[in-house]
Amino acid sequence: MEFPTLSKINSPADLKGMTPDELRTLCAEIRAALLSKLSAHGGHIGPNLGMVEAIVALHYVFDAPEDKIVFDVSHQSYTHKMLTGRARAFTDPAHYDDVTGYTQPRESEYDLFSVGHTSTSVSLASGLAKARDIMGGHENVVAVIGDGSLSGGQAFEGLNIGSTLGSNFIVVVNDNDMSIAENHGGLYADLRLLRNTNGEGEPNYFRSLGYSYRYVRYGNDLRSLIEAFRAVKDIDHPVVVHINTMKGLGLPAAEANKEAFHYGGPFDLKTGAPLHASAHQEDYTDVFADHMLAVMERNPRVAVLTAGTPGAIGFTPERRRAAGRRFVDTGIAEQDAVSMGGGMAKGGLRPVFGVVSSFLQRAYDQVAQDVALNRLPAVFTVFYGSVYGMNDETHLGFFDEALTANIPNVVYLAPTCREEYLAMLDWAVAQTSVPVVVRTPGGAVRSDRSIELLEDYSTARYQIVEQGENVAILAAGTFFETGRRAAELLKQEGVQATLINPRCLSTLDTETLDSLRDYKAIVTLEDAIADGGFGQKVAAYLGDAPVKVHVLGLPKQFVNNYKASELLAKQGITAEGIAELLK
Repeated sequence: MEFPTLSKINSPADLKGMTPDELRTLCAEIRAALLSKLSAHGGHIGPNLGMVEAIVALHYVFDAPEDKIVFDVSHQSYTHKMLTGRARAFTDPAHYDDVTGYTQPRESEYDLFSVGHTSTSVSLASGLAKARDIMGGHENVVAVIGDGSLSGGQAFEGLNIGSTLGSNFIVVVNDNDMSIAENHGGLYADLRLLRNTNGEGEPNYFRSLGYSYRYVRYGNDLRSLIEAFRAVKDIDHPVVVHINTMKGLGLPAAEANKEAFHYGGPFDLKTGAPLHASAHQEDYTDVFADHMLAVMERNPRVAVLTAGTPGAIGFTPERRRAAGRRFVDTGIAEQDAVSMGGGMAKGGLRPVFGVVSSFLQRAYDQVAQDVALNRLPAVFTVFYGSVYGMNDETHLGFFDEALTANIPNVVYLAPTCREEYLAMLDWAVAQTSVPVVVRTPGGAVRSDRSIELLEDYSTARYQIVEQGENVAILAAGTFFETGRRAAELLKQEGVQATLINPRCLSTLDTETLDSLRDYKAIVTLEDAIADGGFGQKVAAYLGDAPVKVHVLGLPKQFVNNYKASELLAKQGITAEGIAELLK
């Protein structure tokens, strides 16, 4: 596919002399390039298709990199990358992986931050504006934020302070009436009123915070966008430019089903159907959602929460309808979801918050203060908490164990298989004493009848799956199978290893550990960073014993776009590597 106009763009400066017709042609080529790459490669589909014209207009009017443009989440920045010297990564299949899916300062001076979480752009941009004002600069500072991200508390905090800067500060609100799924919260009635009244309705959320305000009804119309951005360029006070865009514009399937096409793998351009489709294979999101619906049917006190990511925990629109009012979506607001869950637990409900691992870290203080300190029996089910989860440096699932398992009163459980996962969920919902984190296993759903299921997981009680002598493998959660394979390799070498499923990673089963004191060596395995993790607790407890403890886990690094097999091999987390340690 040829892109004659796009191929001439090496920087935003190349846009400046283009005619309106040339700009429209450029937008058409950008959208065609997006569709070509996304259909073959996958990625964030709807967010990027909906922002083509807005980003072209931003770079046409403003003068980056002198003017600063900060993208919220930054999963809508593909057009920005094309206009800033990286078009080849979207037009040449051999170079599709040259860039990340988010802004990345290592790629370009036009990318100011590596950002993958929501509701932060206004705060980051306000800091740039304050630095400019103190240091005597004169550049424009522009924060781009979606309506879905406005539900996050930090968006309000940033807007609240940004309005007081008293200098150039431009907030572009991309309003497509969607988050990942539908929006939730009272704020969206105000945005709907503004859309329905061409920006004239009152109350106006942004004016109430102290901003001047401009509305663009047709947020995919280049002329309207350029006019609006020109009007606010070099402004001397904070202003909100509210643009109404169409998420997924240019792909009929994405326009019709915005939730499904927020992010996805390769698809057929004509039909939108996934490529390489095979018979549906159950994954842990299905296991969780179906099981929770069954639990909710039996127990009217059980409710499930999400913070704007219902699909990530298996709650499709059909399942959400089946759950009714006992499925609560707080919008992209993890802090609120955690504290709301604490209040629900205090009020007699059994809240289960399904949350993506890297998003749980946004609510650490609420888990610690509002829930754990008060010993409230809220349940946190962590998804993508694994080396087999998402591999962008902004979405790593390595950190939640060290983060939450070390909070007092929290019971942190690492199931190894389907049966243990459901048993732990059932106990967590039934008990009334402590907050519980159940870490969803990574990888494919597997069953294991050798795993003993308990009626009570409140105290650490390890399972000795195979009794051996002299060497032991304590393999937690997803890595239990790796430990089992290592034990089998050792058996072929004439070494009988003790294989242990530790189950609980927040406290130690000291009785079992004491039985290993005179062993020659122990290997601990955990699908999380080793620093601050389960293995280090074991090593510290056995520090005065003759046994040598090898702590194997993932590195305390922001690794980006890694291959799981290569990362595990580098850390020695292979059956062969473990067996070699224990021979």
